[in-house]
Amino acid sequence: MDDIQKKLGKLNRTVDALLQECELAVMVHETWRPTAYDVDLHDRIGTSFAAHAFQIIRFSLRREMLLALSRLWDKNPAAARMSLIAANLRDPKLFDALVQSRAQRFRHGSKFAPAALSKALTEKRVQILNLIDKYSEGGKASKVREKLKTLRDEHLAHRQIPNAPEVESGEPSVWATDDEVETLYQDSLEIVSLVLSLVQGMGLDFSDASSVYKHHAKFFWAAARGERTEGHPNYRPPVS
Repeated sequence: MDDIQKKLGKLNRTVDALLQECELAVMVHETWRPTAYDVDLHDRIGTSFAAHAFQIIRFSLRREMLLALSRLWDKNPAAARMSLIAANLRDPKLFDALVQSRAQRFRHGSKFAPAALSKALTEKRVQILNLIDKYSEGGKASKVREKLKTLRDEHLAHRQIPNAPEVESGEPSVWATDDEVETLYQDSLEIVSLVLSLVQGMGLDFSDASSVYKHHAKFFWAAARGERTEGHPNYRPPVS
């Protein structure tokens, strides 16, 4: 097996790993979303004893989603990451080999002639690289990824020891907003969906998976209520 074929094999394995990470992100994100935005759920939980466990679960789900996003955009040379996808797609020899590999799957005379297939894959490659560049160094949203990395490094993956107040210097860390995280999340899903189509010829719409987990989360959280809510096994009516 020559070097290009080895790189193609590694590219396919990288895509598989990124897909698994995205699936995890979707699972926890759609389960977390009601804990942050469902007002009726908040009213049911209220300030009951159940609220303590509710907040722990809410925090844990958010933490797992942020860690999954961090892993997608990791810089570890041994990790599956967006930057590795970009480097592979910028390799002209590797991309040509990918096009040839994809073209060999079709019978002679198919409407997916090599030239047409190359054009379609080239357009996808441009889309992917533009989205990755958006969050890469110098990109218009690179600060969002940097904020996420800081959060991961200082609080999620490690517990950094704070400097003593008298020697503390520099600006305090600024975390990414929920809107910034949501945009990075959606863009990450779009990148992996495009890469999956480009490299493996598979069509995957993550909105379908999101709908499934959103549906499951709705039924789970429908049963969540505090002891001040009628229907709770330890219901405590309010004192009149």
